[in-house]
Amino acid sequence: MAILSEYEEEDQKKPTSSAPPARKPFSVGLDPSDPLGFLEKVFEFVAKETDLFKSDSLVKDVNAVVRMVKDKVEAEDKKMKQVKIEENLAAEKKINAAVAPPPVKKEEVKKEVVKEEEKESGSGVEEEQNGRRAPNKGNGLDMDTYSWAQSLQEVNITVPVPPGTKSRFVTCEIKKNRIKVGLKGQPPVLDGDLFESVKVDDCFWSIEDQKSISILLTKQNQMEWWKYLVKGEPEIDTQKVEPENSRLADLDPETRSTVEKMMFDQRQKQMGLPSSDEMQKQEILKKFMAEHPEMDFSKTKFN
Repeated sequence: MAILSEYEEEDQKKPTSSAPPARKPFSVGLDPSDPLGFLEKVFEFVAKETDLFKSDSLVKDVNAVVRMVKDKVEAEDKKMKQVKIEENLAAEKKINAAVAPPPVKKEEVKKEVVKEEEKESGSGVEEEQNGRRAPNKGNGLDMDTYSWAQSLQEVNITVPVPPGTKSRFVTCEIKKNRIKVGLKGQPPVLDGDLFESVKVDDCFWSIEDQKSISILLTKQNQMEWWKYLVKGEPEIDTQKVEPENSRLADLDPETRSTVEKMMFDQRQKQMGLPSSDEMQKQEILKKFMAEHPEMDFSKTKFN
């Protein structure tokens, strides 16, 4: 006689037909020096345990998987390289910030540029204080649209014009105390009162190589240096004018003596020393004092 509970226990011990089959373990070590050998073992295991190799698209599917894994690895490598580059740049910035000198202010840079320009032009602090410029090589001044030079007797003006300019296109009016120069139909390049009067009949102009207007002004007072050409433009420092010695040789003895005296007085004034007239007065006074020792000259002052 069988007991119901024993049948139930036997039924529980019997495996059901729907239970999945037991999985076989896969244990193959990966040798980094032989990755293809590892893949070969993997494929052999998969071929035995599955129907994958019976598929007609096996090669295509495997290639797709390999391509996907390769793209993923390359993307990760690229990302890692970019991270390293950014880290290196950040480290370099920190190092540069640690050893770099303090930043220079724009005002300081501007001052240094002005100082360099002053050195190159030879202007100096003194010229800035009195508002005068050092003369050019011709004892005049170079402006943006023209330049001028001078001797004691004459003033030479050069006005650049477009190549091929003919004299009929030029407007040049020279009066005793005024000048106007330019091209017809255009605003004048020069239009203003002269520093001093000129001898109109001895003034001339011409076109040089169809590239510039050359103007010659003959001074009325030929014993004075002009500080500017026309009223309103910057003045030059006449104490720094350097006349040509060859021109002095062309002068008559009396005029040359006067010019040399004037040049000497200019140099003396520039150095803060007495002029030739003051020196002559001092010599006369010293001689008089020597001839009259009985007189008291203790309160006498030499200028």
